Amino acid sequence: MPLTLMYLTNEPAIALIAEKNGVQRIWIDLKTLGKEERQHNMNSVKSHHRIQDIEVISNMLTSSELLVRINPMNPGSELEINQVIDAGADIIMLPMWQTTEEVQAFLQLVDGRVQSTLLLETKGAAECVDAVLAMGGFDEIHIGLNDLHLSYGCTFLFELLTNGTVEMLCGKFRQAGIPYGFGGISRIKDGVLPAERIIMEHYRLGSTRAILSRSFCNTARIQSLSDIENIFDKNMRMIRDYERSLSLKTEKDFIRNRDAIGKIVARTVSCMREAKKCNSVTGS
Repeated sequence: MPLTLMYLTNEPAIALIAEKNGVQRIWIDLKTLGKEERQHNMNSVKSHHRIQDIEVISNMLTSSELLVRINPMNPGSELEINQVIDAGADIIMLPMWQTTEEVQAFLQLVDGRVQSTLLLETKGAAECVDAVLAMGGFDEIHIGLNDLHLSYGCTFLFELLTNGTVEMLCGKFRQAGIPYGFGGISRIKDGVLPAERIIMEHYRLGSTRAILSRSFCNTARIQSLSDIENIFDKNMRMIRDYERSLSLKTEKDFIRNRDAIGKIVARTVSCMREAKKCNSVTGS
């Protein structure tokens, strides 16, 4: 089975392009609480999505599911969850949880009305994940590498892919029989850690879900719908073709890919730390 791919947008025309080209989930992101403080030095997406976007896009989709990431649990969670469900979400994602109590409260509020997924992106969540998995009651879980690597004090988000953290968590999810995914992917043959490297690691670890990162199609920079259509058409086909080719790979191929990722990540971390050291010396 191909990876279930998710793309973040609140633009109806772009959501339809993504759906047409085989993206199985459109992602509306309501999460704003605390994000600026955690990621203020990162070039990460700062969402300005609204409840109203859910109703508009949910009424347009015919094959893709609509996933909505809400805010972390807070005094307004009951209202927010009810509004999200009423607006037409198929799946609600809980971010930034740290305790079993938060997960339990979330699941009680959702009450099985739609699918529920947990976004594991804090050290606290990783430490209580055994109890959360034993408790059950949710449909799937996803490892959020951006915030999780910050929570662990890592330099580069993909360090979690090479230091055993992601593999350890995936093993726990697999044993519990819960569908899972981690992080995001960009385009084939693009970036410091190209999509094909990460996709192959998804398959090795039994992951079935991934986010299409902003660099897959950065609509903040690309305004033309025809250009966006071409990017999705070309690059989704490349991803699916590459996934099909993995059926011919051997266990040794997957291990070699894992080791190659380790070398790329180690080199990247070294460069990032050296650059940070230089910046601190120069004061820039």
